[in-house]
Amino acid sequence: MKEQIRALLEAVAAGQMAPGQALERLRHLPHEDLGMARVDHHRVLRSGRPEVIFASHKTVEQVVAIAERLAEAHGGFLATRVSPEQAAALRGRFPAARWSEAGRTVWLPGAEAPTQTGRVAVITAGTSDIPVAEEAATTAEAFGLSVARVFDAGVAGLHRILHARPEFDGAGVIIVVAGMEGALPSVVGGLVGQPVIAVPTSVGYGASFGGIAALLGMLNSCAEGVTVVNIDNGFGAAAAAARILNPPGRG
Repeated sequence: MKEQIRALLEAVAAGQMAPGQALERLRHLPHEDLGMARVDHHRVLRSGRPEVIFASHKTVEQVVAIAERLAEAHGGFLATRVSPEQAAALRGRFPAARWSEAGRTVWLPGAEAPTQTGRVAVITAGTSDIPVAEEAATTAEAFGLSVARVFDAGVAGLHRILHARPEFDGAGVIIVVAGMEGALPSVVGGLVGQPVIAVPTSVGYGASFGGIAALLGMLNSCAEGVTVVNIDNGFGAAAAAARILNPPGRG
């Protein structure tokens, strides 16, 4: 990979290739093959953000190995769905890494600040939804966004979301995390003009069916501008918010 990059740079320096043409080729350079993973170092050129480690069902050794390659290439990394054992190993290898026990994330900020801009509000219906919300919030912060957290503002006490409105009115995108019947995104969508990303959670009693009830309720929202991600997918909501606020290739 280094030889390919060097050849491209030499071609640009010699006037044999335009910078834009070289950048386009860089977008498709090979990944780094670790045997058990193919690390996509050039995803940042395509999407504006490096590859993120989904740690679930990976061994401690696999997670650390992938994190080492990402840290060397980009100066940092983000891992989601991290177990305590994986977190301990990552923090042992990278003492500056930040472990969110609630959100199950480990984030090592890079030496250079992300180029993304914008503000996201992350709202939960209940305290039980905070783990998914924290995954979303940490992901948004790792992608360079500022985050306002508004927790436990569900429909069982509507005065709470109304009281908290000044905390999320200035956000460019609002992520609403809710289990049970999943009604809060519709309420928020009816109050604001910003895009609302609804995240159903698996929180609830038997007939919630592990988040299916909340998912179906959100998909059937009558409030315009509400979109829905998968159950418990805080990462996906934050990634979508980052793309809305900072489309790849902008500028």
